[in-house]
Amino acid sequence: CFVIVDEADSVLVDEARTPLIISNVGDSSQEEQIYAEAVAIARQMDTGADFSIRPRDHDVELTERGRRRATELAEPYGGVWMGPRRREELIRRALAALYLYQRDKQYLVRGGKVQIVDEYTGRVMADRSWERGLHQMIEAKEGCAITGQQETLARISYQRFFRRYLRVAGMTGTVREVAGELWSVYRLPVVTIPTNRPIQRRGLPDEVYLTAEEKWATVVDRLRRLQNEGRAVLVGTRSVAASEHLSALLSLAGLAHQVLNARQDQEEAEVIARAGERGRITVATNMAGRGTDIRLAPGVAELGGLHVLATERHDSRRIDRQLFGRCGRQGDPGSFQVVMSLDDEIFHDVFKPHAGRLRRLFPRVGEPLPGWLGKLLVDLAQGIAERHHGRVRRELLSVDDQLSDLLAFTGRSE
Repeated sequence: CFVIVDEADSVLVDEARTPLIISNVGDSSQEEQIYAEAVAIARQMDTGADFSIRPRDHDVELTERGRRRATELAEPYGGVWMGPRRREELIRRALAALYLYQRDKQYLVRGGKVQIVDEYTGRVMADRSWERGLHQMIEAKEGCAITGQQETLARISYQRFFRRYLRVAGMTGTVREVAGELWSVYRLPVVTIPTNRPIQRRGLPDEVYLTAEEKWATVVDRLRRLQNEGRAVLVGTRSVAASEHLSALLSLAGLAHQVLNARQDQEEAEVIARAGERGRITVATNMAGRGTDIRLAPGVAELGGLHVLATERHDSRRIDRQLFGRCGRQGDPGSFQVVMSLDDEIFHDVFKPHAGRLRRLFPRVGEPLPGWLGKLLVDLAQGIAERHHGRVRRELLSVDDQLSDLLAFTGRSE
C-alpha cells in the first residue's frame, strides 16, 4: 500500500531513464564467434566516412558508404551476416561498444569481467548488464570471456512501478529542479523543510578554461595552496579515469592525497572517515556524493571547513548540488567551487566545435573565460542536457503506458 523512497529524485527521476528488467541468461555458445567478428569488422570502419556518432543519444548511425563497406567486410563470414538488417544491427552495436562506452568511465574490467559503473553514484553495479548483445560486444572488445546474453522476461518502467502504490512519499535534499516532473508523473507535491541549523556554506564563482590541460594545471595549483592553508579538500571527478588522471598529476606535484572510486570501494568508510582532517586531499567520484557525512577534525572549522572542488559539471544541476552538499553540513563552515574546461563531456556536442573561435577572442593562456560567459555556457549546456534526459523519461513512460493499454484486454489498465 505504501512506499517511502530515500533519495527520491535519484530513484524516481534519474533511475527512471532505464526500465526495470527481469532477465534470464541465455545460451551464448553459438554467438561468441559472431560478437568477435562484429568487433573485428567495426574496427576496420572509419569515423565520419562509414558512420557518425551521436553521443547525446548514445547511438551510432551507418552512412550509405558504411553500409556498402559492412557488406564487403562481412561477406567472408556467411551465415547471419548475409541478412542486411541483422548485419547492420550487429555492426552498430559493435561500433557503440568501441566508441561510446569507455573503460574506467562507463565500466571497469575486474577479475576478467566487465562491470557497469553507475554514472550517478560512481558505484559498481555488479549484477547488471547491458541488453541486446551490447554487454557481450564490450566483453569481446576487452578480450574477456563472453557471458550469456540476457533474455528479457519482464520489464516495467520505474514510473509505472511506483504508481502502483496507493501512497508514495520520499525525501531528498535536491528536488527543486524536478518538482514539476514529480507532480505530473506521480502527483507528488514538494514541501521544503528548513535546515536544522543555519547554512554557512559559501559558493565561489565557476572557472571555465578552454582546454583540459589548463584546467588540470589550475586544479593542482589550487590544491597545493589549500593544502598549505591546512584546509580539508574533497575533489569531485566524473569518472574513474578522471580521478586516476588527477591522482597521477598530484603525485607528480608531490601532493599527498587519497583516491576514492569504484576500484577502492572496499576502503570507502576509512577514506571518508579521514577526509575531514587538516590538509587532507581526497579525490573522489560520485561515491562521495549523496548523503555522505564528512566529519571535520578539530581545528579544521576555524580554517574555513571542508572545501569541495568539482572538476566537471554533470548533466544535472542536482548531481552537482549533491557534491556541494558534502561541505557545510549541520551548520559547519564550508565552501565549494567548480573548475572546468570546454573539453569536458557536457560541452562536447554544443561548444567544443567553437573552442578555436573562443581562443581567438580570449587568447590569454592559463586564464579562465570571463565569469559571465562561463556561466552562460554552463547554463546552456546543462539546460540542453536536462531537457534531453527529461524527454527520454517522457518517451519511456509514454511507450510503457501504450503497452499497458494494449495488453489490458481483460479490463481497465492500471
